[in-house]
Parts: sequence; C-alpha cells; structure tokens
Amino acid sequence: MDSSASVETHHDPHAHAGEHEHHELGWWRKYIFSTDHKVIGIQYGLCGLSFLFLGFCLMMLMRWQLAYPGQALPVIGKFLPHIFGPGSMPDGKMTPDFYNSLGAMHGTIMIFLGVVPLAFAAFGNFVVPLQIGAPDMTFPKVNAASFWAFGVGGVIMLISFFVPGGAAKSGWTSYTPLAAIADSGPGHNPVFNGQTLWLIGFIFLITSSLLGAVNFITTIIQLRAKGLTWMRLPFFVWAQFVTAFLLLLAFPPLEAAIVMQLMDRVAHTSFFLPTGLVVNGVPMSISGGGSPLLWQHLFWFLGHPEVYVLILPAFGIVAEILANNSRKPLWGYKSLVFSVLVIGFLSFIVWAHHMWLTGMGTAVSAFFQTTTLLISIPSVIILSAFFISLWGGSIRFNVPMLFTIAFLPMFGIGGLTGIPLAFNSADLYLHDTYYVIAHFHYIVAPGTIFGLFAGVYYWFPKATGRKMSEFWGKVHFWPTLICMNVIFLPMFLQGMAGMHRRWYDGGQGWGVANEHTIWGLTGFQWNHPISWAAWAMGLAQIPFIINFFWSIKHGEKVNDNPWEATTLEWTAPSPPPHGNFVHTPVAYRGPYEYSLPGRERDFTMQNEPVEPAERTRRKPPAEPVLA
Repeated sequence: MDSSASVETHHDPHAHAGEHEHHELGWWRKYIFSTDHKVIGIQYGLCGLSFLFLGFCLMMLMRWQLAYPGQALPVIGKFLPHIFGPGSMPDGKMTPDFYNSLGAMHGTIMIFLGVVPLAFAAFGNFVVPLQIGAPDMTFPKVNAASFWAFGVGGVIMLISFFVPGGAAKSGWTSYTPLAAIADSGPGHNPVFNGQTLWLIGFIFLITSSLLGAVNFITTIIQLRAKGLTWMRLPFFVWAQFVTAFLLLLAFPPLEAAIVMQLMDRVAHTSFFLPTGLVVNGVPMSISGGGSPLLWQHLFWFLGHPEVYVLILPAFGIVAEILANNSRKPLWGYKSLVFSVLVIGFLSFIVWAHHMWLTGMGTAVSAFFQTTTLLISIPSVIILSAFFISLWGGSIRFNVPMLFTIAFLPMFGIGGLTGIPLAFNSADLYLHDTYYVIAHFHYIVAPGTIFGLFAGVYYWFPKATGRKMSEFWGKVHFWPTLICMNVIFLPMFLQGMAGMHRRWYDGGQGWGVANEHTIWGLTGFQWNHPISWAAWAMGLAQIPFIINFFWSIKHGEKVNDNPWEATTLEWTAPSPPPHGNFVHTPVAYRGPYEYSLPGRERDFTMQNEPVEPAERTRRKPPAEPVLA
C-alpha cells in the first residue's frame, strides 16, 4: 500500500470527527492500555526514568560499602532489612551477597530497564512517527504488546529482590557456571529465586525489544510522508532505524542462550556446565559436556551491539539539538548517515574483545583487535561532524544545548579510553579493573544519559505544550556535569593502579589498593570523594524531578514550534492529537535548512515548498582570458 495513501486515509478530518463522536475511548483505554504511539512513548519514558532512578539508588548503596566497608549505613540502614530481607543488611551493615545483588541488578536495571526503554522505545515511539509524518506506528497493537512485555519483565526483576536469598548475584552478565548454580539448593525455591527470575524477566524484556524493533523498521520504511526520501530523513530517524536492526539481529541469540541457561537451572541440562565441575569440594552430579565460553560468546554477541543500542539514539538526539541551537545545517549529513550504517555492521564482529582473557589464539585475537579499531573510525567521524557543526554557528545556550555540548567531550573521553582495551596485551592488565568501569560509564552516563536529558528538555514542549524551567534545568545540569567527572575520572586512576571492579570491601584489604598514592590518595581512599560525589549527584536530580512534574501543568505555555526547528514533528499541534497532524504533511526539502540566504527567518521547515528563487541554476564557468 502506498504510504502517502495510507497517511491520507488516516487524516480524513470527517472520518476523524465521526470516529471521535462514536468511539470516544475511556480513561483506561486512552492512557493505560493505549495503542497510540505517543502514549506508549510517554509510558516507556516514565518507566525508563523511574528505573534509571532505582538503578542509581542501588549504586548509591554500593558506594557506601566501598567508601566505608563494614560500617553501618546511617539513618536508612536499619530499615533496609525490612525491605530486602534479614540477610541483606543486618544491623545496617551490608553483606557480601547483598553487595553482589546490588551490582548485578544495578547493571541490569540501568541498561535493560532504564537506558534502552528510554533511548530507543520512549524517544523512538514518540518522535519517529512525528518526524516522518506518519499517523502512528505500523502495528499499534504490537506496539502496546511490546510495552506490556517490558512491564512484565520489569515486575519480575523487581519481585526477585523479595524472594528468599534476594536478587541475582552473578553479575549483569550472568556468567556460567556461577549463574547456573547460584541461588540453588536448600532454602531456595527452584523457580522463585533471584537468578531464575532474572532469566525469566529477561525473556520478556528481549521479546519486548524484538517486537519494537520489527515495528520501527516497518514504520520507517512504509509510513514516511510524501517527499520524505531517505536522504531527507532526520538523523535521529536514521539512528533509530539502525538501532532497530541491531536489536532484531543481536537479541535472538541471547534469548536462545537465556532459555538454555534456564534449562541448566531448572531441567538439569548441561548446555553451559562442563564435565568435572566441583562445588564446595564436592563433584556436581550433572551430565556435563557444556561450555561456559559458549555463554560468553552468545552474551557478548548481543552485549557489544547493545553498546551502540545505547549510544546511537543519543547521537540522533544530539544531532537534532545541535543543528537547531547552532542555527546552521548539520555538517556532513551523508557522512553521518553512512558512518552510522558502518557502525551497525561492524558492531556484530567485535564482540570477542570482551573475552581477551579466555585464551583465544593469536589469529582470532588479531581479527577482533582490527575490527575494534576499525569501528572507532565512524565514531570519530560522527563526533568530528558534531564539533564542526558548531563552528561559525549562532549558538543558543539553552538547557538542551548545554547537555548536548557536554555530551561531546564526555563521549570523546569514553571512546578514547576504550582504545587501550582494544589491544589484548593492555587488556590483560586493565581487564576487570575500575578502568573498564570508568571507560564504559563515560560512554553511557555522561554520554548517553546526557543525550537523553537533552532530549527530555527538547521534546517536552511537543508532548505537553509547555516548557520546562530554564533556571532549574541549569541547576540540574551544572552539578550533574561536575559530579559525573568527580565520580568517574578517578576510576581510571584506580584501574591503572590495579584495583578490581568487584572487590566487596572497596580494596581495603588489598595491598595493590593501598601501597601507592595517586594525587595524594591511595586507590582505596579515592572511594571517599567518588562516593560523596555520587550522593551529591543524586541530590542534583531532585530539581529535574520537580521541574519535570511541575512543568506538566504549570510550565510556560509555548506554541507548536518553540525552538524554531525545521523537522516535521514541529508542524503538528502541541500536544499532537490522535493521528498527529491537522493536515497531511509533505516534505519538500532536507531536515536541517537553517539560515538559508535570502529568507526572512533563520529556519525553513521541511513542509515549506521550494521557492522559484531557490532554484538557481549554476552558471557556466567563464572562458579564461589571456593577458
């Protein structure tokens, strides 16, 4: 079916009026069990932000144990055993098992219940159909099913905190054979235990992502507005398009692996359990013959594309805000598009750089070292294009732009510090140290999450018709930026000093963490300023939370295009009605036509027809004149 015909059908005003007259939806159907892409996007957004805050709270608990190991947590410590069980924090002091649970669930919640739902599902659902001029997603009911599968997975993950033994303890990567035998034996239910519930919850989360990925790909291909050719798509749409393919191709192997690990736990198979496994001095009674390394391959085949699932939507958000607030076209649009396509392809052939310590041969390691270095090239092209886009611009330093500008050097630090990890010789020393923590978090925390904050401030007026407070946005931004760097920059120093990322006592009992001073502090002593900065950053999120909810009803009312942007979502009313557009949009030009010569305004929207004066023909070159 022709996409333009489809759009026309959805935008028949008489059909619309009749539909509303006879089929007005109730509150539950309209706002809870909705099939409207905008409502689903907002649902994903609120859930994603909530899970991000929960995951951050788990990290703040861990930071107490790292800075003050063995000491009782003041004020709230005595209440936590009533929430997480008596084995979590007796007398307010954290147990090793509870610390491991916090570490595993912090990573799981932040990535799979926080950043992915917010970056891909929330922004993608709300913004992509509006940017391509579509009335909705191609499969609205599949879209709703995707959200509710995510909801079920999230609830199962939360329930795991309250079962006997507590939540999963085998890390967010769930490495076997530890993950296959953890939370089993006397005192543990065969199904209602932390590790098994982690696997079951993950199955629902993967199913949610797969349903969403199919829907995004189909929508972007089929429902683009008339005139919106591939090279007229906003870069954000390209980023979401590639992200959807990453999820669609990388998640099925992990879902199969999770089902196999689940069978190892509940059906006594041995997909990942080797022969001769000894636990607590006793040989395990298993069939054996499985491979723990197989789990690592299947996990990281998803795990590395997952890094780009986190970062590509942030690239897209940054591109939109950068062009809008520099008031000039995005530099190198086609190079950005081809770079993101190359990243999508290469991300599938770099996964084994997470596995240098598994003893792979020199030929295989050389291949993965080469591909890992190659994938840095398109990333550098994208970052360079963003920096060049600022050159000569008339920059507006509003809150979305502040987060966007901060994203650029923060992501740059994360990317550059990953290069040593690409070499197996350097990684032998740095693997599983705080250096890896710092590198990854510079990519995801001041990188991706800054991009997501920028997107929230930028598209909030489109969703609500009101702007968030600029003053409180800056009160949110500056402490967050400073604390982010105080938290993660010293971790590079700790890692190079040899401090391990999973020490329950923060390195207090290890010589390598106490023998040398770095800038006047030992590796262990650096835990104090890092932890205090983490808690300060938690306080810095309070202005954002209050600003967000207060502005929904009391923020400054704005028109449909408060940022004076050029892409199609700003031609829709704010907030957009069912069907999104009053008139069917038609695209006549590219997505970033800012500051065109001869125009009255410094922005020209995609739905504005090209004027005859713009169709200037190139004059033939003058004949050379001989002196």
